Amino acid sequence: MVVAAQHPNITLYTYTEVEEVNGYIGNFEVTLRKKARYVDMKKCTGCGLCETKCPTKVASEYDLGIGKRPCIYKPFPQAVPNKPVIDPVNCKKLIDGKCGVCAKVCPTGSVNYEDKDELVTEKVGAIVMATGFDLFDWTKTYGEYGYGQYPDVITGLHFERMLNASGPTGGKLKRPSDGKIPETVVFIKCVGSRDDTKGRSYCSRACCMYTAKHAMQVLEKIPNSQAYVFYMDVRTPGKMYEEFYQRALDQGAQYLRGRVSKIFPKGDKLVVRGEDTLVGRQVEVEADLVVLATAMIPSTGSDKMAQIVGFSTDKDGFYTEAHPKLRPVETNTGGVFLAGACQGPKDVPDTVSQASAAAVKVVGLLSKDQMATNPRISAINEAICSGCLHCKAVCPYKAIDAKTVSERAHGQVVERTVASVNTGLCQGCGACTVACRSGALNLKGFTNQQMLAEVDAACQ
Repeated sequence: MVVAAQHPNITLYTYTEVEEVNGYIGNFEVTLRKKARYVDMKKCTGCGLCETKCPTKVASEYDLGIGKRPCIYKPFPQAVPNKPVIDPVNCKKLIDGKCGVCAKVCPTGSVNYEDKDELVTEKVGAIVMATGFDLFDWTKTYGEYGYGQYPDVITGLHFERMLNASGPTGGKLKRPSDGKIPETVVFIKCVGSRDDTKGRSYCSRACCMYTAKHAMQVLEKIPNSQAYVFYMDVRTPGKMYEEFYQRALDQGAQYLRGRVSKIFPKGDKLVVRGEDTLVGRQVEVEADLVVLATAMIPSTGSDKMAQIVGFSTDKDGFYTEAHPKLRPVETNTGGVFLAGACQGPKDVPDTVSQASAAAVKVVGLLSKDQMATNPRISAINEAICSGCLHCKAVCPYKAIDAKTVSERAHGQVVERTVASVNTGLCQGCGACTVACRSGALNLKGFTNQQMLAEVDAACQ
């Protein structure tokens, strides 16, 4: 959870995980685990001296392993706050008590090896889910592409990091195996997307456009280079997207319609064997570098986060919106909104649009003194409720809880447990009504007597 702003009413939490979410719309209580950073944020100035002096270098997660980072590092160049953290898994000081160079060279004394995780609780009125996405792990299923054993077969995100000025190669495209400049680059689309046998059935949407961008970058940055793109279909649904694709073709990118059946090494080259269905023949391309457009999948742990907050996911693990057209950024749990690729694969413009919509929804919600709720929610007849709480177990919105009521029986006051419905959380799905053994639960407007009266009126 990151709030990248400084304001009297805004608390900035970084390097933090959500542990528990309770409450309901307008009155959420979120428990956060502030992970130990081992660096005092108030003392640290972000000078970076500790990073340059750290003797231990490990593979960088942000650069997907193609670059190195020290054990005290900034998670990524634009991190907020732009101050380092210590990796407790690889830091020699935290593992065996040796080293400690970063503490010795720090001019402000901000390194604290005794730092511990901390649990904090915040009350919030609304929650925006923006858990992002991960890339499909093609190394476990696509044996025809080498199962990840060829260093010069990379993903589009590796390619993106290499061409970034702050990346491990300083913006230069180099082969991971030997550092040479590749002159022939092959791009393979739909790796893991639209593949019911080994991948995912859906289209990842963004791949066609970023592959066209990457092909153009190869042709622009490397003289006398060639870019080949193996594709199933080219989908350009956005404004000016088709023109961008045509520009890639005009600049010399060669599009071959067909799947790649095999990649294998030949000397210092990689032979990409596939087909061109438009001319009906098999093709082989000797490539210096192969770039895979892998599928976008839900981020790791996003399903657990949905359970913690209390809403549903679809068959692919993406978060389910309340309605795809009328309520595209809302969930069925009041006060919980969606933004970005957590709801489904999308590119940057769509992500920004959805994030703006979610922000407006939150502002609209919190700007009102009173809130209109759905009148068709569950109601409990406490007189016949047995207190078994089977309804609580089946409620997907955590809207049912136990409460104690006092009754007078035989001249004495008796306390017993009954179910209670939180009107702010209940969405009127009706799951509890069918689970109630005593028949104490009904949806307002859809009680048994009302339904029978409708049937009697229709039969007259």
